[in-house]
Amino acid sequence: MSLTLSNMMPLGTQAPPFTLPDVVTGSVRNLDELKSAVGTVVMFICNHCPFVIHVEDELVNLAKEYQAQGLVFVAISSNDVTTHPDDAPAKMKERALTKQYPFPYLYDESQDVARAYQAACTPDFYVFDAELCCVYRGQLDDARPGNPVPVTGRDLRAALDAVLAGRPVDANQKPSSGCNIKWKAA
Repeated sequence: MSLTLSNMMPLGTQAPPFTLPDVVTGSVRNLDELKSAVGTVVMFICNHCPFVIHVEDELVNLAKEYQAQGLVFVAISSNDVTTHPDDAPAKMKERALTKQYPFPYLYDESQDVARAYQAACTPDFYVFDAELCCVYRGQLDDARPGNPVPVTGRDLRAALDAVLAGRPVDANQKPSSGCNIKWKAA
């Protein structure tokens, strides 16, 4: 594990399109079909990362709460499964079902989507408005494995609340931190 900070995609960036397999349903999903007229959250996560595991229950709660208000959540795993077999699609499906993910869990085998989003770590969060412009990229909150800060989703919640209220999202955003994405050898 190598502690890595998010790259912080420039605010206003248009969400890069993607078409990826959903490991739970076996269907192929794309951004145009998944996006919401309210806002869309794209999360880069994986199965094995202790930073993701630390916040996973809150991700499920947060998604359920905000999906009921019209937002869409999509999770993507881009790790190299040759070096990290716990992140393979069959294991992803098992994790999504065990944890009852209320959002699609997509597999980015080529890692092209992670590159397009400038994703660097897991978890890495991106919030896009109704026009699919990036209004937030950064951390869930200040909680990390081993620190005493409770997992609340405070930072991401503030961004989502602003989107729902039609207010600008505060541009003062902290990068997420976690395990580096496990890139394939060149």
